[in-house]
Amino acid sequence: MRIHTIVSASVIALGLTFGATAQTAGQDLKNAGHDTKDAAKDTANGTKKAVTTGAHKTKKAVKKGAHATASATERGADKVKEKTE
Repeated sequence: MRIHTIVSASVIALGLTFGATAQTAGQDLKNAGHDTKDAAKDTANGTKKAVTTGAHKTKKAVKKGAHATASATERGADKVKEKTE
């Protein structure tokens, strides 16, 4: 009778251990999924910020270049006008 009690207790303990491990593994997979989702969102937000910043800097540089070109063209036209007078 005593051996039967020890064996029964061991089986129950093993069952609880494997059950707890299965729940932990499942929760670990869920946590990994959530972490992956959060990392993807962070990456997307970082990419959006980098693209927006780059676009604004490019716009500013193009505008500055256009003004410089227009100014140089105007000076060149004035020089030609002076020479022809």
